This record gives sequence, structure tokens and C-alpha cells, in this order.
Amino acid sequence: MLSIMQEIATEDLGELQRFYRHFADVEAAPVSALYAAWAAAVADDHQVLELVLELEPPKRQPNLLFAAARVHGVPLLEWSQAREVLIGRWDAISATMRQRRTQTNEAGRIAVLNLAFAQIAAETGQPLAVIEVGCSAGLCLYPDAWPIRYTAAGNTPHDAALLAPTGALTSSAELQCQLRGVEAPGGLPEVAWRAGIDLNPLDLTEDADRQWLEALVWPGMEYRLDRIAAGARLVAADPPVLRAGDLNEILPELLAEVPQGTVPVVFHSAVLVYLPAMERERFVQQVRDSGARWVSNEGLGVVPKIANQLPQEDPERSGFILALDGEPIARTGPHGQYLERIGS
Repeated sequence: MLSIMQEIATEDLGELQRFYRHFADVEAAPVSALYAAWAAAVADDHQVLELVLELEPPKRQPNLLFAAARVHGVPLLEWSQAREVLIGRWDAISATMRQRRTQTNEAGRIAVLNLAFAQIAAETGQPLAVIEVGCSAGLCLYPDAWPIRYTAAGNTPHDAALLAPTGALTSSAELQCQLRGVEAPGGLPEVAWRAGIDLNPLDLTEDADRQWLEALVWPGMEYRLDRIAAGARLVAADPPVLRAGDLNEILPELLAEVPQGTVPVVFHSAVLVYLPAMERERFVQQVRDSGARWVSNEGLGVVPKIANQLPQEDPERSGFILALDGEPIARTGPHGQYLERIGS
């Protein structure tokens, strides 16, 4: 009987190897040495690649694999030690990968999204009604409530400007973002209404959902655990409207509920990459037709109309591209670590 490795197309294997190497070199290397090493090792580990290729393409992401592995007790050790445990527990790990999604609800992304939110607020002079597609537990629906410290490259956090919430809703955790040739936003926006859509919204009052969100935190980035705890308190204090379902189906319903006197803002971060190309196009056209403001924070190439405006960008160097109404305005760290001027 032919092995799965023999049955799959060569291009599938090569694509998966490139995917894991890109994750190792571009996404993980700057922030998580262990995950960078794991992903690079998986890219050259044909036995593990064969197992991963049994899954549907959307379920093959490195961060989904590693989070599921941690849930099932794979130790955070060098790959030679971790892989034997992973292979031995593959049935349970793969079942979790099929059941779960990455849903990395990183509140740090608010620090980069706020560059666009603040611009909308300054232009309109009105409070925002924010709708996040792919919202996970909804932690990014509070751009008005997280203190953000922006640091110019080369400075220490003590030299940075702090944008502090002015309302009663305030996170106990502070976000930090390095600026590279980009001016800090003028302030935090006023948010009058918040709503989100997800295929499976997470409920942080449920232990299993909370543990899954914590498992998605990469080694070396443990500070993000405090943000999950702080975000859970915000959600409890001012629960957003969360709807379960397909984003293209639910979005018109939420747009129809936006309160009068507010500016509807549809946003997403590392979400559209998981949609088929036709569904991405449908989403973009739907937002355009609605008249809502659109804030996108995705990898280069995920939205072709945005990527086409950046012919000189190197996909191996770029993190995400932040865009407002389809116009690119900055490069960003995948977890909100930095804002960088495009072209630098």
C-alpha cells in the first residue's frame, strides 16, 4: 500500500515546507526562539509532515499544531525530545486540531489597529461602532480601554508616549508598540458599540476556552497571558455583541444594528487568510458596498487589491500590512509589536 507521502502531490509537500519555514524565519524568529526552531525542524521532518498533510489545508498551521500539542502534554523542549511525544499522541493532537481553530486573540494588535481607528475618529469626530470579523473571544473590541505605550525605535519604554483610556473602562494590562518611522496616533478612539463575528466565539468564563486561548500563547511571549486575564475582565464588565457564524452571512445583520450617530468600522487581523479567495472577494465587496470604514491587518498578498499597491514589498520581510479603506498605511508586527513605515 502506498504511503500518504507517496500519494500526495509533490507541490503540496513543498508548499507545506515553505509555509513552516516562513513561519520559522519571519513570524516566530523575532519573538519565539523555540517555535522558530520547532517550525524549521518540522519543515525537514517528513514523518511529521506526512501526519500534518492528513488534515484539511486550513488545519495545517504551525501555531495550531503547536498549541494542540501543548494541550496534550508535549513538553516545551528541543524538537528531538518534543517530536516523540507529539508522534505518540498524534491521534489526540490531530482531533484537537480538527475541532479547534487558531483564534489567537492577541490584544496587542490593538496598538497597531489604533493607527487606523484614531485616523477615522479624527476625520469624523464621531464615536465608533466597531465590528470585528474573526473576533475569537472579543479582546480586540476594546481599543478605547487598553493603555498603549508607543516607543520610538532605540528608546526605552520610559521615554515613550502613553495613551491612556479616559473612560471608566480601563484594562489593567498595558500594551507596548515600537514605532519605526511612523508617528504615534493622537489618542484612543471613543467606542460607542462593539460587536464581533466568529465561527466559534470563545467564552472566557469556560475553562476549556480559556485554556485553549492560553495554549495559543507562544513560548517567549508569556506576557500575553496577563493580557488574556485583563481582557477577560473587560469582556465581563462590558460584554460585546458576539455572533456565531460565517462572517459573510452575519456581517449585514450586525451592520443593520449599528447605532445612529456612530461610524461603523469593520476590521480584521489575520483572518481573511483562512478564507477561500472567492469568499475574501465577497467580503471586501460587501464592506465596500456597505459604506462602513474598513481596517485590514493581514499578511502581504491576502488582499490582492492591497498587495498590488505594494509591488516593491518583500513577502519574506513583511509582517502584516495595515490598511484603511483598502489603502496601505504601515507594516505591522503580527502580534502588534511594531508599526513600520512602508518603504523603509
